[in-house]
Amino acid sequence: MATFQSLPGFREFYPEDCAARNGLFNAWRGAARRHGFVEYDAPVLEPLELFTEKSGEEIRNQLFEFEDKGGRKVALRPEMTPSLARLVAAQAGSLRKPVKWFSIGECFRYEKPQKGRGRSFYQLNADIIGEPGPGADAECIALLVETLRACGLDEGEFEVRISDRKLWFLFFAATGVEETKVPEALAIVDKWDRESKEELKKKLKPYFAAEIDAESIWLSVKNFRQDPMLWLQDVAVTHPHTDSLNVARARGEELKALDQNLKNLGVEKFYRFDFSIVRGLAYYTGFVFEAFQTVGTARALAGGGRYDNLLQRLGGVDLPAVGFGMGDMTTQDLLNELKRPLGGVDKPDVYLVIGSAAERATALSLVGKLRAAGVSVEYPLKDEKYGKQFKAADQVGAKLALILGPDEVAAAQIKIKDMRSGVEVVVPNDAALVANVREIAEKGLPA
Repeated sequence: MATFQSLPGFREFYPEDCAARNGLFNAWRGAARRHGFVEYDAPVLEPLELFTEKSGEEIRNQLFEFEDKGGRKVALRPEMTPSLARLVAAQAGSLRKPVKWFSIGECFRYEKPQKGRGRSFYQLNADIIGEPGPGADAECIALLVETLRACGLDEGEFEVRISDRKLWFLFFAATGVEETKVPEALAIVDKWDRESKEELKKKLKPYFAAEIDAESIWLSVKNFRQDPMLWLQDVAVTHPHTDSLNVARARGEELKALDQNLKNLGVEKFYRFDFSIVRGLAYYTGFVFEAFQTVGTARALAGGGRYDNLLQRLGGVDLPAVGFGMGDMTTQDLLNELKRPLGGVDKPDVYLVIGSAAERATALSLVGKLRAAGVSVEYPLKDEKYGKQFKAADQVGAKLALILGPDEVAAAQIKIKDMRSGVEVVVPNDAALVANVREIAEKGLPA
């Protein structure tokens, strides 16, 4: 007989794993809803062009793509943003702005599985669409902080690092780099800490004027990474009346506004500005941010930023947007590392112990009434001895055992045993029992 295993990069969720996953989802949903975001979803299968339009043909190497039976080129979604753009574009005229939406969806990428990265994963996406000001950026960053805190993480265990691609564009413009070449230069900056000084100098030199030596280029970029506001002061001295200075100054004020909004929102202990963060994706247009764990392996937990031009490219509507994504695998890995699982397998309020076949009809009638009243109930599906039933009640973690034997049925009574304390009482088998048993399960029987 053939034996089957799951495909590489795909996970099974046994009840304990599923409970932990659902606990994570509940934390995500709770944080998003407290911030006024509403949930949406989209098809897991989309037209291939939706993803190649955003990321280019090279994305196809990472997609599960195929031709369906109708001859359409389709792909399993690798992310939610293109679908979000399509949904917003379809009803852009009737949606109240700003749009504050979130989703928890399964995504798929055909890449080599490794720790924290699978071919199938779940991702929280939260986006604000229709608001260009730093207030929206602050709201997204605050939600990211509170989402991680809702997962059980606290100060000193993670931080959000914030940067600004718009200031980087202004810096490169002031130093003579062509605007179309800035994304390529930023991709080099993104690898700053992973490459040698000589390698960085070699890669940056072609983007600058020939008369500027490589050492000066490297030093200028290095200083800007460390303190762009100091660069603004220097430009104010050397070029006091240029248009680019005025634009840069205005951006500096927006940076201060973002900082102040975040402080006012009470998350000042969880973020810092770090202009080495530039995010490798070219569609980001303004503030960008990433969350990193500061315990254990210091891995990235989430990332996002402003992408004001992407919705027009994907959906044909010119709306500013900012958002972030957070995957379940790295977050769950960190929670496991810290031994802080979220959620557990559900345990029944009641296990109904049935004396014999003669009492089963009465017992099943009680099961139906209890469940209709919102009580979770387990019971033996076939006739079994008392000992085996009590063992089952203990194994499933039932809070109470309700015992219905021939004596109880004859007297229209039922015996309640608190499985935690062992205390037993006998009460009438009536509507009052049904109404009160859930509260008894929560509080326990008095000794």
